[in-house]
Amino acid sequence: MKNPIGFIGLGNLGRAIAQRLISQGCKLVVWNRTSSKADGLNAALAKDPAEVVNRTSVVFVCLFNSDAVEAVLSGPGGILSGDCNGKVICDTTTNHPAKVAGFYDLVSARAATYLETPVLGSVMPALQGNLIALVGGEEKVFLQVRPLLELFSKRMFRFDQIAAATKMKLINNVLLGSFMCAIAEAAVLAEKTGVSKEKALDIFGLGAGNSAVLSAKREILLNEDFSPTFSTAAIHKDLGYLHDLAAELGISDAMASTAREIFSEAISQGAGSQDFSVVYRSLKK
Repeated sequence: MKNPIGFIGLGNLGRAIAQRLISQGCKLVVWNRTSSKADGLNAALAKDPAEVVNRTSVVFVCLFNSDAVEAVLSGPGGILSGDCNGKVICDTTTNHPAKVAGFYDLVSARAATYLETPVLGSVMPALQGNLIALVGGEEKVFLQVRPLLELFSKRMFRFDQIAAATKMKLINNVLLGSFMCAIAEAAVLAEKTGVSKEKALDIFGLGAGNSAVLSAKREILLNEDFSPTFSTAAIHKDLGYLHDLAAELGISDAMASTAREIFSEAISQGAGSQDFSVVYRSLKK
């Protein structure tokens, strides 16, 4: 890739996607609020988001929540204070659906194009190029940046309606959060009956617990090393956004609300920054 790509947000997932792009030959111009997050990354470091967009034509954004996206877009030194004409902003953040339409409008007003591109998967799939991208926005712009998305995504699903990709990401995370809580609870129950955790997880994997969540978290649960790939605070935030969506739609989110309460308890125990599989330890207490 000859032209540099912008990347804003070097948390667990963001840094993994950035590393994947670099490994595939992309030159990156990056910015993160805590600049040390860029240490060891073979990329040029910008002084602010405006400099990122000034030096690139496509900018990826991967932040914790919609408030952070709004600040990076419109705050002091933000993207929209830079040279945005003809540029593309690909936002991989899991946003609040009510905020997304505003992001399209803000970016469009500066003669740039906004694509919502939330992804399914975490650090390891990102490093391997195996994320699933959910894409909303103009089709011609999507086709323009698709080769970049393909560098870290094995599948893509495009949506015409504004915020549909974001809503689908939140809906998917109902399954993610609920499965994790169910697996953790089942493991605790098995151990309390005298069955070893390893044997229980093997049985779950051959029975009703067989899932991508169990496959991804089995070793973490066995070793109880809850170093974050997807934090408890992040899934709790996503399920909160989903709760608002369900209320807007006038439907129950009983499963999501229950899972959110379980993650809330883990956060109250000081585990917000740890991997969301830490609910196993929280439930065991």
